[in-house]
Amino acid sequence: MAGLALAPQRTPIARRDREGRALTIAVTSGKGGVGKTTVTANLATVFARLGHRTLVVDADLGLAGLDVALGLTPRFDLGDVLDGRARVEDALVTGPFGVTLLPAAPGRAELAALGTTARAMLLALVDEIARRFDVVLIDTGAGIGATVLDFAATADEVVLVVTPDPLALRDAYAMAKVLERRSGRASVDVLTNHLTAGTDELTVHRKLESLAGRFLGLELRHAGAIRHDLAIAESCAHGVPLVLSEPSSSTARVLTSLARELDARRTEHPTTNELALAPTLSLVLPPRGARP
Repeated sequence: MAGLALAPQRTPIARRDREGRALTIAVTSGKGGVGKTTVTANLATVFARLGHRTLVVDADLGLAGLDVALGLTPRFDLGDVLDGRARVEDALVTGPFGVTLLPAAPGRAELAALGTTARAMLLALVDEIARRFDVVLIDTGAGIGATVLDFAATADEVVLVVTPDPLALRDAYAMAKVLERRSGRASVDVLTNHLTAGTDELTVHRKLESLAGRFLGLELRHAGAIRHDLAIAESCAHGVPLVLSEPSSSTARVLTSLARELDARRTEHPTTNELALAPTLSLVLPPRGARP
């Protein structure tokens, strides 16, 4: 595959931006530890290199990790914004190729269990800031918690990251099932990660597709397979996305191809963003150390 273009390009996303609507992509998983955050950081970098104003939201509330993957040290985070100690503009930090990060707050248990009103206000906050960008990637938490489902249900596209591990497959199926039955989503992109050498890249996808075909009406698009590669962990540890440190690697090619596919897809998205579920109000959460 040809190298990534560094100059802005005219794409379907640019057209959506002229209509005042960013492309929103939720990157999610059924269980933790499958590489979801690393995938999000790399996809965001590819979109930025394609010339798009790119926002990445760390919605793995209470844990966080995108700041590390992007090599950033935020002064403020979503917890500070929701507590009223900082404006959302204060929390935004710039990463590789102009990627903008809205970081989460590690160690805030109350953020991982927001109530209905708080979740609606968080979605409205993200929707408001998203209007400034062409592409918004949301790194959700793992599992089928309410906040995860809110972000995944309202995104234009969903990338479901799965590994060959039987538990990961089971939990990925559970996520797909919930997305279809509770939010009416018709399709998701399935990206296999940590595939072992010598294994056919469609093996995991076929297993998941077999389950979905028998019990669900959800289309599972094959979004590629990333083989186990120590360079991935090394790049994350150094805070440099692999698409920058190893641009010719098979992993970088898979992630670049997926970003280009999402970029080119001509899905008709609604003109009004369903993330705006509540008025933009000041949300105050318990201070650090207080009982939620």
